[in-house]
Amino acid sequence: MKVYRTDEIRNVVLLGHGGSGKTSLVEAMSYVSGATNRMGKIADGNTISDFDKEEQKREFSISTTLVPIEWEKAKINVLDTPGYFDFVGEVEEAVSAADAAVIVVSGKAGVEVGTEKAWELCDKYNLPRMVYVTEMDVDDASFRQVVQDLTERYGKVIAPHFQPIRENEKLVGYVNVIKNAGRRFTSLGQREECEIPDYCKPNLEIYREKLLEAVAETSEEFMERYFAGEEFSVEEIRSAMRTEVMNGSIVPVAMGSNLQAQGVTNLLSDIVRFFPSPDCKECAGINRKTNEIYEANYDFARAKSAYVFKTMVDPFIGKYSFVKVCSGVLKGEDTLYNSDSEVEEKLGKLYTMCGNKPVEVSELFAGDIGAIAKLSGTKTGDTLSAKGTPIIYGKTEYSKPYTYMKYVVKNKGDEDKVSQALQKMMAEDVTLKTVNDSENRQTLLYGMGDQHLEIVASKLASRYKCEITLETPKVAFRETIKKTSDVDTKYKKQSGGHGQYGHVKMKFEPSGDLETPYVFEETVVGGAVPKNYFPAVEKGLQESVVKGPLAGYPVVGVKATLYDGSYHPVDSSEMAFKTATSQAFKKGFMEAGPVLLEPIASVKVTVPDDYTGDVMGDLNKRRGRVLGMNPVANGCQEIVADIPMTGLFGYCTTLRSMTGGRGTYSYQFSRYEQAPSDVQAAEIAKRAAEE
Repeated sequence: MKVYRTDEIRNVVLLGHGGSGKTSLVEAMSYVSGATNRMGKIADGNTISDFDKEEQKREFSISTTLVPIEWEKAKINVLDTPGYFDFVGEVEEAVSAADAAVIVVSGKAGVEVGTEKAWELCDKYNLPRMVYVTEMDVDDASFRQVVQDLTERYGKVIAPHFQPIRENEKLVGYVNVIKNAGRRFTSLGQREECEIPDYCKPNLEIYREKLLEAVAETSEEFMERYFAGEEFSVEEIRSAMRTEVMNGSIVPVAMGSNLQAQGVTNLLSDIVRFFPSPDCKECAGINRKTNEIYEANYDFARAKSAYVFKTMVDPFIGKYSFVKVCSGVLKGEDTLYNSDSEVEEKLGKLYTMCGNKPVEVSELFAGDIGAIAKLSGTKTGDTLSAKGTPIIYGKTEYSKPYTYMKYVVKNKGDEDKVSQALQKMMAEDVTLKTVNDSENRQTLLYGMGDQHLEIVASKLASRYKCEITLETPKVAFRETIKKTSDVDTKYKKQSGGHGQYGHVKMKFEPSGDLETPYVFEETVVGGAVPKNYFPAVEKGLQESVVKGPLAGYPVVGVKATLYDGSYHPVDSSEMAFKTATSQAFKKGFMEAGPVLLEPIASVKVTVPDDYTGDVMGDLNKRRGRVLGMNPVANGCQEIVADIPMTGLFGYCTTLRSMTGGRGTYSYQFSRYEQAPSDVQAAEIAKRAAEE
């Protein structure tokens, strides 16, 4: 592939609901641009984007793919993203590298939750955007309805500049609103001029009026000409639209059919025409040497620097770091410095990726997106720069994973294999993490949802040939006491020669501090227990609180006072006093009103107003206590509640199904509280069965 200068590059992310047609749009783009000579189909598992076995099996995208397309002397780096919310990390990676977005909407399904989320992401990253309505060749697709729904939601920024011409429920052509002219499709990707049908004219007038009004608002001169009833030229309209698309005051709406490759050439031309090249965007980092702001601004004349926005680890083709060049011109064989890990990396060859096929390029200009193979000390979020000008760019914020399951390795001896495979998958997926819960002797796998974790397990089996099973994790309960007890315990053993003798009288009571396991005091008078045995008594306590007598959970909040006892000048030993204390603890604990404490999380659930009643009802069912509600942006409410950690299992799936995917939640551990008697009884019985 030839080398493109910064002003010839467009970095575009495709966003939208799952199944809206992003991947098939990439196929159509590749075909009409001549990058491929046949269009792949999702059902056949032969698309450029969905090359992973899991994607082909499930028929939806799981990871972001880069597909470069050459069109009208420009290079469009298309980032095809997954539409399902479990893979939001992939979407966030792509958005961080894009300069503009095409929001793909199905003409049949209309505006969906994924459309709203895509719009919110564009707002967050301040991306110019365009809407592309797919499936216009389907019987019950409605372009008019999509435009109406978008306008109701987002107001007068929505500006359709194409309108479908349909005959017998089939897409046969379109009206170009800018040129006020009709076009009929002839063959794949080709069209010819035609008359505008009468049934298109009422909507055309509305769309054209809207467009001209938006154009008039770009300058006073245009405004005067608009009110004087003067016509604008096609070039004037396009020039004004470019300005307005780039500042976000117009969102053009185009349409087409991916399977017939109709309307795709218009979209590619609009991307080149209306979207900004990287040098129109600002980009700044920190110079580590001077601690000053380094304004890279995608200037190819400045010192080399690049941001690693994604990592791909493929068992067959190896590891590739996807970079966006922020300044300078990267060349093969360059040596760059990684300011994050403080290592030098020799680049070797540079590539642009087309799906999973690396295509070698000699250099990458500022603003371009490419891939570098085998960077050992570099991970997602790192910055590479010239050693003389060490730069660091701000890291992208990714969604936090809150759904977790315990995983168990199926085959003994595969533990290391699984661990290494998960390390590779975590390098690739920023929203996946593992946590070793030593207290409950389990390893937890965190992801964005149940489907995410299920796909991770499936990938381990197919890619890395090691299997795990996902199970409900154990919850870290605690044990404590509510009352006071007083015990007298003697440990006595005689077996030829020295015997064993330890005698303690101890009081046990709540300490009032659930953060620390125990508090030890001694009030022995008259040397009933010699001082040199006090550490042994404390050691006995220390060992006893690790696994409580009630259900084998760690003990907290106990105050133990040694107030009397006795010893034998020959038979007493530290071991004897430690054992006596352990026995005293077990007896005293069970006599002092033992209870189980369960972990409580503080949860924040953000949902649109309409769903607050359902969500609060569901939290109550999970033994949650709603503490209050705070209004947040976009007509949503943040519900704040306390909920037992056991109530959060499966919550992600329930919340999504209750709110149509619009609800999000986050939580953090808050404190321990006494578990209700039924929960306590069930847990004690369960632990007894396990023992």
